[in-house]
Amino acid sequence: MDVLEDYTGHVEPGGPAARRVLDALTITKVSVGPMDNNAYLLVCRATNEALLIDAAADPERLSDLVGHDVTRPRLRTVVTTHQHGDHWAALGAVAGANGSNTAAHPLDAEVLPVPPDFLVEHGDTLQVGESTLEVIHLRGHTPGSIALLYRDPTGHPHLFTGDSLFPGGVGRTTSPEAFTSLLDDVQSRLFDALPDNTWFYPGHGDDSTLGAERPNLNEWRSRGW
Repeated sequence: MDVLEDYTGHVEPGGPAARRVLDALTITKVSVGPMDNNAYLLVCRATNEALLIDAAADPERLSDLVGHDVTRPRLRTVVTTHQHGDHWAALGAVAGANGSNTAAHPLDAEVLPVPPDFLVEHGDTLQVGESTLEVIHLRGHTPGSIALLYRDPTGHPHLFTGDSLFPGGVGRTTSPEAFTSLLDDVQSRLFDALPDNTWFYPGHGDDSTLGAERPNLNEWRSRGW
């Protein structure tokens, strides 16, 4: 279970990181770059291996997040949630500096500044040391947008949604068809599959829970965004 009960999921743009400690993982959230993107560093407490979600910007700040001394975690993998440039501007620098593998969905991989070492599809898994993340493909914000799910065996699920789900609605889409696709996937693959106490971490802004957002699904569908 969480040992930091005061974690709220709010970080100030350019301000200090927020850190959550689980039994098996630590989750550190920081806001970087001109669009206040959230980057998330997950560290396995047993092995000290790490995975970074979205090397969005400010490679020096992300390097500081990983650390510089001999006790720093080994950043094995950098995952990009989708193809938009504000989510990968520091990908080459961070992966290169740490010798990290990179991962993304094949439908969004071609525009990335470095070819992914791993292409991940819906239902695949990624490891953070001894912990497993499930890949969930959410079609609509971009063709290859993904979320990552950690099922904490001693607590509630933790879900990293990129720009596909935010408090108050789904991510931006460019057509009614793309909106319907995204909301259908978000409803069936997230809300229908996971409990209300699932804590989700978006690509920008504050965190929320599926339970807090669930009553609004019909409103989102009616308004069309």
